[in-house]
Amino acid sequence: MNEHSGSKFSPEPRNIYITVPNIISLLRIVSIPFITLLVAHHRMVLALIVLTLSALSDGVDGLIARSFNQVSRIGQVLDPIADRLLILCSVLALGLAGIIPMWMIVIVAARDMMMGVLVVILAQHDYGPLPVNFVGKTGTALLLISIIVLIISEMVHSRLMLIVHVAGLATGIWGLGIYWLAGLIYVRQGYRLLSNQAVDADGD
Repeated sequence: MNEHSGSKFSPEPRNIYITVPNIISLLRIVSIPFITLLVAHHRMVLALIVLTLSALSDGVDGLIARSFNQVSRIGQVLDPIADRLLILCSVLALGLAGIIPMWMIVIVAARDMMMGVLVVILAQHDYGPLPVNFVGKTGTALLLISIIVLIISEMVHSRLMLIVHVAGLATGIWGLGIYWLAGLIYVRQGYRLLSNQAVDADGD
């Protein structure tokens, strides 16, 4: 789902800014306030359309970046920021609308705060963002699926939709677990980088 997954098939990131993938990532960020407002005001049909397009764009920008050699360093920053903001704001809107429990918002926010601190610490030691791993992409995908399913369940009130709502919550809980697991993996990777840097410095 990310254009910079660290795969051996991905081109090396370049110092370019105006690219199609970066524009798509920016548009995804711009769409987030609209999704949040639509969900908060129970405009579920429009919210579902915008959120689905936004989620699909995540795979599209990565495909374009790899296929047309448009992998960029700024894209390494924009793409994960767009993903995290999309999930955090969507979960926040669902919580404010009373569709999901507030504790889910706290768990997502705490994980993203941890990642933000990690990025700042790594940046102070001249490290860029860590490559996205499969666990992180899986957690993000499950959370986005959960959000879409929960929005669908709010569009029609029936017993069937109650089952769909429970399925959406269950998917979200699994997604949260994997989302946090990915965060802990990133922290471990960051710790190793800093530890190796410290060892190299002592060796010098």
